[in-house]
Parts: sequence; structure tokens; C-alpha cells
Amino acid sequence: MASEMAMRPIIGVTGYLDRVRWDIWDTEATVVQQAYIDAIARCGGRAVILPPDDIDADIVHHLDGLLLCAGPDIDPSIYHQLRHPATESPQPRRDCGELLILGEARARGLPVLGVCRGMQLLAVEAGGSLHQHLPDSLGHAGHCEHFTDMSYHALSTRPGSVVRRAFGSKTSVNSHHHQGVAATGSLRATGFTDDGLVEAVEDPAALFVVGVQWHPELQGGHLLFGEFVAAASRFRAR
Repeated sequence: MASEMAMRPIIGVTGYLDRVRWDIWDTEATVVQQAYIDAIARCGGRAVILPPDDIDADIVHHLDGLLLCAGPDIDPSIYHQLRHPATESPQPRRDCGELLILGEARARGLPVLGVCRGMQLLAVEAGGSLHQHLPDSLGHAGHCEHFTDMSYHALSTRPGSVVRRAFGSKTSVNSHHHQGVAATGSLRATGFTDDGLVEAVEDPAALFVVGVQWHPELQGGHLLFGEFVAAASRFRAR
């Protein structure tokens, strides 16, 4: 039997609650894109899917890391704004459940990686806020040009940051979001687009807390996921 130290770190991956169809089924299900699972596995981690659950955050005590996936818009009442007409209908079970888990994960010092919505949730939990509809804030729809496909734009990273190590000083990243981080709260902005939008946030005082607005699981994110899983291994070794 493998020793405790040799076991892969366990990464909790937040899931969607959506209606899906397969075989004879047409039903609600908890689903996660396989790209997240594959990225974690390639870097030596073991992914477990976390269904939306707003009862408690006890599961965090069995995890070595937390991946906050992409998904629907966060309820703007959480960051004290009225709902914009373009903001999606809230999913309170997912919002409340993920905030519970994230709060407990941060309290325990668990490594956290947030992707797209996950980055926005990190900022909101840290006391920040969001642009609810970027065309209103930026004057263009370049971050989500096509509803059914990714856009691409330049990314600049801050020296000394995790995203600088993983992606270099400037690169091109995919993009499919109509909302973005307006204020980072207690987190540090470490990545920016040419139009000034924050595209990455970090907590330099934490073992590993990083949020990115794009989808690294689909494009060149092996170094970022590698650092994330390595941090989860160090957390497990504690």
C-alpha cells in the first residue's frame, strides 16, 4: 500500500449543476469539463468533483487543494450591487456553496486556483467587486466577441508573480467572459490586458492563491497547474 506521503494530493473541483443528456437520461447533473481533470492528473494530482452544496464546508478538511471552475455570473447582491440587465439569473446554491468552501479553504491555508468565474469569486470573497457587463465599462466586446467561441487578446504579467513564471511577461490568452474584476479587494492584481482589465489576481502571502480570467486548462497552462499541484503536495506534507 502506498504511504501517506506518496499519495497524490487531492484537489476538489467545483462542479456545475446543469441539465444534460446522455444515453437514456435527460436530467440535472453535476458536471465538470474533462480538461480540468486532465490538467490536474497530468501534474500528479487526484481530482474529486464537488457538487454545489450550501450546507457546510466540511469537505475542505479532506482536500489538499481547491480549483474553482468557470461558470455562470455571480449574484451581484453578494458584492452589494443591483443586477445589470445583462447579468445572468443567479444560482444561489452554487454561489453560497462555493463561498462557504472558499472561505474555509482560505482559513486553512489551502492552495486555491480560480479560473474565469473562479477568479471573480476569489476577488469577491476578498472584498472586491465586478464589472457586470464589460461592454458598458470598457466600451467594447473584445473579451467575448462570439457567444459560441473563444476570443484572444494580449496579457501582460507583473514581475515576481506566479503568472509571470508560468506565462512570461507577455503572451496571448483565450477569452470568453462578459464580466470582469473591477476591484481586487485584499488580493494583488498580477495580470492585465492592454485595455487595463485585471486578468490575474494573487495572494503573495499565501502558499498558493491564484485566479486567472482565461482558461489555462485549454491553452498552455501546464506550468500554472504544475505549480498549483506542487503547492497542494506541500500542503499535504504538512
